[in-house]
Amino acid sequence: MLLDVDEEELPDKLEDDFSDDDDFDDCDVSSTASMAASSNVEEPISPDVEGDLVERSALVPSLFPHMPSTLYFSTANERVELLPAEQMKLLKWKITTVTPNVVKNTIFRSHFKATKKSHDWLGCWGHHMKSPGFKAIREFQKLNHFPGSFQIGRKDRLWRNLSKMQARFGKREFGFFPRSFILPQDIKLLRKAWDDGGSKQKWIVKPPASARGIGIQVIHKWSQMPRKRPLLVQKYLHKPYLISGNKFDLRIYVYVTSYDPLCIYIFNDGLVRFASCKYSSSMKTLNNKFMHLTNYSVNKKNSEYQSNSDDKACQGHKWALKALWQYLGSQGINTTLIWEKIKDMVIKTIIASDPYVNSLVKMHVRSPYSCHELFGFDIMLDENLKPWVLEVNISPSLHSNTPLDVSIKGQMIRDLLNLAGFVLPLRDDFAPSGSSASSSTSSLCGGVREKWRPDISPDEKVKRAFYLSQRFGDQDFCATVLDVLTPDDVRVLAESEDELSRKGDFERVFPSHASSRYLRFFEQPRYLNILLNQWEQKYWLSRSKGINLLRDLCEKRVHLGNLAESVHHWSSKSYHGHRSQLTRSGVLVSQRSDAEDEDLSDRELQSVTMSLPDMSLLSTVSLSPSPTSSSSLASDTLHSHDDL
Repeated sequence: MLLDVDEEELPDKLEDDFSDDDDFDDCDVSSTASMAASSNVEEPISPDVEGDLVERSALVPSLFPHMPSTLYFSTANERVELLPAEQMKLLKWKITTVTPNVVKNTIFRSHFKATKKSHDWLGCWGHHMKSPGFKAIREFQKLNHFPGSFQIGRKDRLWRNLSKMQARFGKREFGFFPRSFILPQDIKLLRKAWDDGGSKQKWIVKPPASARGIGIQVIHKWSQMPRKRPLLVQKYLHKPYLISGNKFDLRIYVYVTSYDPLCIYIFNDGLVRFASCKYSSSMKTLNNKFMHLTNYSVNKKNSEYQSNSDDKACQGHKWALKALWQYLGSQGINTTLIWEKIKDMVIKTIIASDPYVNSLVKMHVRSPYSCHELFGFDIMLDENLKPWVLEVNISPSLHSNTPLDVSIKGQMIRDLLNLAGFVLPLRDDFAPSGSSASSSTSSLCGGVREKWRPDISPDEKVKRAFYLSQRFGDQDFCATVLDVLTPDDVRVLAESEDELSRKGDFERVFPSHASSRYLRFFEQPRYLNILLNQWEQKYWLSRSKGINLLRDLCEKRVHLGNLAESVHHWSSKSYHGHRSQLTRSGVLVSQRSDAEDEDLSDRELQSVTMSLPDMSLLSTVSLSPSPTSSSSLASDTLHSHDDL
């Protein structure tokens, strides 16, 4: 990976923290100049006269009192109003060699200034870094990656983690990834599978950290197996579903705003990439990459490749996902069922990365606000229309050199940045150490500081400890998590509702009213996942009722820690109806005064939490699962592979 001079001058000495195996899908990242010179199609503006553009407010107000507004990112048909001069000075975006034009166009419409060297930028669309590099990201800054996401972004790690999940939960739940082997360590297992498979089998060989189809080949003889480099060898899906005789795959855009709580969104459109030669299962055709590979970067080199500029047309070798659904629907195919299966696979795959990402976020990231990530899932349908996950890209291509690309990626990035919830910081949040900001600038965005507020109270820790110590088969009992909402509960729920209101054409698939079934797949239960899951179950059919409840609580500033009303002290709640559960769990929560709550001793907290499965939620980071844990393999690789 080549970096130009400006890119190497990263804020807070991040330049030593880049990984050499970053997967920038379909993306030439050799220099900023080459990117600027590349073909780029602007989003269409209508009406033609700029003066007639619809003017939009620069800030999106929260649904709730005393919660911060977020910056608005517009379409090409809108003009964003100018903020006051003092706030305009804060709008800085870190430009890197991999910041795509579709991102640049979107941020410039919101009056961001591009910067390469300043330390006070608010957003950056850049490289994935080694985990320690995230320590330099300040509380008000957002980078488009999480530490540890390579655990599904590298082909070999993706297979290791999904195979581990398959061993725990069976092929019925995790049978959506082709059988794979990692060489050289799995060479004996591969040889046995090869010998057992007979002479007509096909395998696809992939470098574990490459992109754009580089180094991929389909083989059918053992003598064709490369021997001198790390590889992922995968059972070839030799009976794909074909359209007009051509093989194709789907690029699904998945956006994760947070890992704790886990919040997963899927964009409702995407791309369908076709191989540019009609498919044949003959062994003689295996060297034809235009037939067997669907990568755009490969097929665009074929003289027979046909482009497509219409996002509604089923023509050429690249379609919009919505066009595919319309086509399949016209063939009498239940596309809703396929989409639901894809969402199920996406949720499970993201969950497979949960223990790694959460541990590394707690270790290296100052504020959860600072990380978000767009994933590109590559999915193929077999002849029975079963979807298979082929790979996950942590830097999916956002090149937009055709109207089709612009239409889909432009809207997707605009909706993503609105979902991200960029907040104007207080001026003194990034003032040099020891300096003082004026009262006028420090009051620009009052209330924002709570976004990265200090640790939760002892009372809230006891509540979290209690619910994490329970077995979760009893949904009626889990629902009691909403009986007493602590300040942090209210803040998290309000942020979740605000985020959902900005979703655009994204769909939130986790948490949802039906996400309870996924909680068992987490290596460790997480309190905020339980909280949001129960909230969704209770209010998904009456969302306005839940929003009104939160509005009342935010009006009273409960989310800011105003506990004048002792009813928000969870430990003052007497669970008469659950006395048996309390006794069995070894936890007894009794009524106590406010003063007693404040004086909750370490010994009391320890007695509640001594057998908890997730001590990290009690301000204790545990990175070494027990030898009997299902994550023992993860524990062995967490540190040794993090810096690859």
